[in-house]
Amino acid sequence: MKPTMRLALTAACLSTALLAGIVLATTFAGEGWSREERDTLATLRLSQLPPTPADPSNRVETMPLAVALGKRLFFDPRLSSNGKVSCASCHDPKQQFQDGKPVDQGVGTGIRRTMQVVAAGHSPFLFWDGRKDSLWAQAVGPLEDAAEHGGNRLAYARLMQQQYRRDYEAVFGALPDLQRLPAEASPVGTPTQQAAWHALDERSREDVSRVLANIGKAIAAYEKTLHFGESRLDQYIEGVLAKDRHAGELLTPAEKNGLRLFIGAARCVTCHNGPLLTDQHFHNTGIAPQGPVPQTLGRRTGVTKVVNDEFNCLGRFSDAAPEQCGELRFLATDGPTLDGAFKTPSLRNVAQRPPYMHAGQIATLTDVVRHYRAAAPANIGKSELEPIRLSEQDVQDIAAFLGTLSGPIVERGAPLPSAP
Repeated sequence: MKPTMRLALTAACLSTALLAGIVLATTFAGEGWSREERDTLATLRLSQLPPTPADPSNRVETMPLAVALGKRLFFDPRLSSNGKVSCASCHDPKQQFQDGKPVDQGVGTGIRRTMQVVAAGHSPFLFWDGRKDSLWAQAVGPLEDAAEHGGNRLAYARLMQQQYRRDYEAVFGALPDLQRLPAEASPVGTPTQQAAWHALDERSREDVSRVLANIGKAIAAYEKTLHFGESRLDQYIEGVLAKDRHAGELLTPAEKNGLRLFIGAARCVTCHNGPLLTDQHFHNTGIAPQGPVPQTLGRRTGVTKVVNDEFNCLGRFSDAAPEQCGELRFLATDGPTLDGAFKTPSLRNVAQRPPYMHAGQIATLTDVVRHYRAAAPANIGKSELEPIRLSEQDVQDIAAFLGTLSGPIVERGAPLPSAP
């Protein structure tokens, strides 16, 4: 063979090897993502989630004793009118800290789907309609709700006195003297309980209400220890950004296509963004109401409730200074976008939490994607959705991608509870 021919063949072989290396690198490292897409993917990583914001309205939220007390209270069914319902009844650790039911079931039947509490401390407003502005205020609400725990605040104060005095006083100081007070009383309970409440003097009402607020603050301290662990999506994105040639093995082709659609043509990332895959806002997505009880106003009623809530950041039971309550002070309280708007939930572990939407109206993730594709008009207010051109295979791929968001739930820094 002539030298010139050998050189030509060598050059050709080198070019082929180089091209193969480039293709291999693209396949396993770049995975075909554009620079803009990689920038978007980078924002979804759990490693980019900042620490849970401090809540200035709850001064005890980082105290280990408060965490321990809150965990015991979270699992105690005596915090209910029938002695059978605890926070964990609906926020079951074995079911992603929710209950898998279309609407919550406590001492009665509610009208909304149970929202999970994992990483909820990142949200400035809680519940589907945002009617609470802190984890501790959120914990307080169900305790007196007739369909959830159905209890009353004076009975809860007595439970603290009888069963938790030492632990409570180690965190919050002395319990008030309840000796001369009736067995039960509440401003939102039965007519008898309400009459007993209004018969109390103002100081007694404030003392008992503060105990209820403190119960909520202890439970919130425990809930703040609950975090999401890494999912396959996080591992995949980290691998892509690090140019790991094995990254492509972490997701199936369908899951990758679903991810591409999620951040692209399907526009899911518009609201489901950031490490928790939620913008923490409220949107009207045309979900029809379900059940006999009106539940369509959403954020409009939630705004009214949080502004007037005695347990909000600006209330007398808050530990915050007024200037630390910016979310509440500058809250938008009017406008057409409030009608029919509900909270954007985190999509972390979403495949393990059917059914979906604020009253469990949709059974499967595939049907959720179909709903967004169709963009049906809203029964009340105006839906923000616009029809999306997605094939049925695209729908299936997006649903498959959502399964990559599942990971463990991690409890950090919380001691095991003692028996109630």
